[in-house]
Amino acid sequence: MQGHVLDYNCPMISDARDPAGSESARQVRRMFSLIAPRYNLMNRIMTGGQDLYWRREVILRLHLRPGDSLLDLGSGTGDLAFEALRQQPDSHPIAVDFSLEMMRRGQAHGRLDWSAADALCLPFSTGTFDATVSGFLMRNVPDVQQVLREQHRVLKDGGRIVILDTTRPRFGLLRPLTWLYMHIIIPLLGGLIAGQRSAYAYLPASTDKFLRAEELAARMAAVGFYRLGFRRVMLGTIAIHWGEK
Repeated sequence: MQGHVLDYNCPMISDARDPAGSESARQVRRMFSLIAPRYNLMNRIMTGGQDLYWRREVILRLHLRPGDSLLDLGSGTGDLAFEALRQQPDSHPIAVDFSLEMMRRGQAHGRLDWSAADALCLPFSTGTFDATVSGFLMRNVPDVQQVLREQHRVLKDGGRIVILDTTRPRFGLLRPLTWLYMHIIIPLLGGLIAGQRSAYAYLPASTDKFLRAEELAARMAAVGFYRLGFRRVMLGTIAIHWGEK
C-alpha cells in the first residue's frame, strides 16, 4: 500500500479549522489513548460479545475478493482489518487511526499495515481502495460529510462502504431501558473496569448528538453513494450502514 500514499491537500478544510490540531480532536485522541489498554475488553462487556458478530457482518457485506484493498478507517486496535484477513486472507487491509496508543495495542494482535492519519483528510490517492469500513468512528468526527467525501474519493468506481456505529434509538417502550444502560451502566462499567468513567460517559453523550440511522443514510447519498441500506441492532442503539460508489 505504500505506493498509494501521497501528501494529499484537502481543499475543503481550511487551516483555521484544522481537524487534527483542534482542541476537540486533541481531547478525543487523549481519551482513546487512556482507554486503549481496556478498549477491546470493554467492547466485549458493553455489548455482551455481540460486537464480534457485528464486525463479522460488516466485513461480509463488503464481499471482499482475493486481492481487494481495504481501508479500515478509525481502526483503533484493528478489529475490522483483522476480521477482513480472517474472512479473505488474500485481501490487503490497511488500518488507519490518529491514536498512536490504539495502534500500538493493535500491533500486538498480529501482522497488519498501519497508517497514522486523520479521517477528514486522508493521505491516499483518489480511487485507491476497493472497500472502506469504519467501526464507531463517525460519531467522533467534527464533520461527517467531509469524512464521507474522503471515503468516496479514495474508493474505486464500484467500491463498497460499510459503517458500524451507534445511533439514537427510536422512541418506544424500551427507550427508558436503553437510556439507563447507556447513561448509567456503561459509565459505571467504564469506571470499574477501565478506570475511566468520564471517557465512557462520552459514549452516550456522543451518541445523543449523533445522526439517526436515516439521517446518516441521507448523508451518504448526498456525497454520491448509492445502493444504500442499513439495519439496527442491540435494541436500536447500533446501526450498520452499507453502500456503493
